[in-house]
Amino acid sequence: MTMLVGCSAARVEPPAFDGQRAFAYLVKQVELGPRVPGTAAWEQARALYYSHFQSLGIVVDSQVFEFFDPYSRSVKPLVNVIARVKGSRPEGPPILLVAHYDSRPRTDFHSDPQRTTDPLTGANDGASGVAVLMELANLFAAKPPESDIELLLVDGEDWGMEGDTDHYLLGARYFASRGIHGKYRLGIVIDMVGGKDMQIFREVYSERYNKPLNDMVWEAAGRLALPAFRDSVKHVVLDDHLPINAGSVPAIVLIDFDYEYWHTEKDIPQNCSAGSLEQVGRLLAEIAYNRSLWPDK
Repeated sequence: MTMLVGCSAARVEPPAFDGQRAFAYLVKQVELGPRVPGTAAWEQARALYYSHFQSLGIVVDSQVFEFFDPYSRSVKPLVNVIARVKGSRPEGPPILLVAHYDSRPRTDFHSDPQRTTDPLTGANDGASGVAVLMELANLFAAKPPESDIELLLVDGEDWGMEGDTDHYLLGARYFASRGIHGKYRLGIVIDMVGGKDMQIFREVYSERYNKPLNDMVWEAAGRLALPAFRDSVKHVVLDDHLPINAGSVPAIVLIDFDYEYWHTEKDIPQNCSAGSLEQVGRLLAEIAYNRSLWPDK
């Protein structure tokens, strides 16, 4: 993959991304309760997503599947949600924007050692990425980008116990297993993108395997003067970009892995920021509306 150099296409100004409205979507998800697969809050969250996308005239699809949970020795349901945005002048396959909507079924680092089995509300770890995609859907409905965009909300990202890497990323693994080679131009995963004092660095696997895509993101962040984006490499992260890459779609992850409330009971809206959501939303809007920025195949 090489970068397009000297492209003469005029820049398209995206609609304004409303960070406050995105923050309201974050709060609304958290108010449902922990979005642990199989629970009422998990079902209600999905109904919220369907209602939101469909109200904008966006077609929504589901991938329903099951997995055997080794911890409870039982079969669990999972559901991926796919919102398909039609472009005004599509050329080639769509781009894929991804966030996980499930919250963790345990609080690994609870301040009370007796409560580590409490489920997380997941304000930043899950709800933040979905909130950004929900607000982007508002932009896409008001002013369709030229290219098709798919918004993928994956389930079961955070199921695994610490050290058990086989039971994380369940929704993304299933999605990739359905044959995605050639179906998407590129993928960008966002995770933990709402914390106060957010810092997003280039992630190691993203930089190693898809540096042109990373370069595009950080060059755009520089042009937009987004202070949360730090142009250096830090953190090796197991996230949904890995199965998508394994499915032969170039993908990277944007994640604030220095978020101090990760997997604690303090991952709540009060420790999140509309401004952080807005930075990520503005960046993704810039990319979605300006395909001249995309790395060449």
